[in-house]
Amino acid sequence: MKRRDFLRSVTAATIGSPALSNMAARAGDDHKHHAGRTFATPADAINSPPEKLAYVVALYGGTGINKPDYLATVDVDPHSKTYSQVIHRLPMPNVGDELHHFGWNACASCHGDRARRYLIIPGLVSGRIHVIDTEDPRAPKMHKVIEPSEVVRKTKLTAPHTVHCRGDGVIMISMLGDENGDGPGGFLELSEKFEIAGHWAADRTGMNYNYDFWYQPRHNVMVSSEWAAPNVTRPGFKVEDVKAGKYGHHLHFWDWKKRKIAQSVDLGEQGLIPLEVRFHHNPDSTHGYVGAALSSVMWHWHKQNGNWQVEKVIAVDPVETEGWPFPVPGLITDLVVSMDDRWLYFSNWLHGDIRQYDISNPAKPRLASQIWLGGVIGKAPEFKGQKLGGGPQMLQLSLDGKRLYATNSLFSSWDNQFYPDLAKNGSYMLSVDCDTKTGGMKLNDRFHVDFGKEPHGPARAHEMRFPHGDSTSDIWI
Repeated sequence: MKRRDFLRSVTAATIGSPALSNMAARAGDDHKHHAGRTFATPADAINSPPEKLAYVVALYGGTGINKPDYLATVDVDPHSKTYSQVIHRLPMPNVGDELHHFGWNACASCHGDRARRYLIIPGLVSGRIHVIDTEDPRAPKMHKVIEPSEVVRKTKLTAPHTVHCRGDGVIMISMLGDENGDGPGGFLELSEKFEIAGHWAADRTGMNYNYDFWYQPRHNVMVSSEWAAPNVTRPGFKVEDVKAGKYGHHLHFWDWKKRKIAQSVDLGEQGLIPLEVRFHHNPDSTHGYVGAALSSVMWHWHKQNGNWQVEKVIAVDPVETEGWPFPVPGLITDLVVSMDDRWLYFSNWLHGDIRQYDISNPAKPRLASQIWLGGVIGKAPEFKGQKLGGGPQMLQLSLDGKRLYATNSLFSSWDNQFYPDLAKNGSYMLSVDCDTKTGGMKLNDRFHVDFGKEPHGPARAHEMRFPHGDSTSDIWI
């Protein structure tokens, strides 16, 4: 029996019984507490209270500091005395994980059936998978660690990346490599008890590389993108590897029921290194986007006449820059779609800007605003008396779409190539106020988490999540 059905039956049985009434009330309060961490519809999420906490992974890869990566809890409540501060740090048990993207055991797809309580935090380099209990949202604690040896023994996969829960309670993780660090990788399944259940894909024919994914059962589809094999990305970026075809340029549309690729689209030279994929939040919509990082092109997809159509909708021109042997690409490294499917934001990590587009017409985005938060092309602004270092990279948007958060670390070896000062200065976490009616962005001058001043030394900040969900965690089905 599902939890919501159980609660209904308990409530019905309590009529005329004070003792049972008290028990039902406690159960109902507990259900209300947990249900408050997921939402039945995108509209419910938009109208929920503002976020008060953010979870941010912070890491020491490539900094010379021999300390474990950690999960930082940041106060994002503007009415709090500790606003814009790290209020808790949970270190990982080992050094060298390279914490990267992470996700939840439950999201909107599980609404009413299970609680959004556990964070699944993979180590992209170590292959280790951490399960974090956030029952106390302000002080998360370690629940379980799955060692890479167990992952390899049971699946022959390495380099865990994107985490998504499913409505049936199973957790899926995109894996970027095989046991030797080569492609194509695959998709790992974890049970509700956080035990390795095996591979998701029934057939990986057509996969070249792996990276991000997003599923939508209403359209019997999962979309996945390509980065490169871990053996290629970990040493650092090389133009020669691009010329040798070692980076991805395909978008894959999987048959969700058959668990195999139904259609692949070669994005070509204008689709090199397609990274983050984002569907509309409305589960009836077939529209979505993927950013091709190296080509600095935003691609839009939708379903038409039974087939998936993909088209280029935004292109960021490279910029001639002193000291660079070639024009500098924008390098689109992250994107987020607002909960109402009205606004698209993406970061140009090398140029140093975030762009806001009105996507009321999904196939014809309109640039509404642009803000500079670093970069290599000479437009980095001053903030708090200093020039912002690095470039905006990871993005996270509040459920109401009014606050956009940004950090500036991409991947330790790539950071050290393009922004070597990050290793000694650490990352920032910034907040941008967004106009959700007519468009516009403004940097919040009250919010600045300086990861250069952490207790064990400067750290790199990457992915961000909120206890009640965000604009890249939830999938409605």
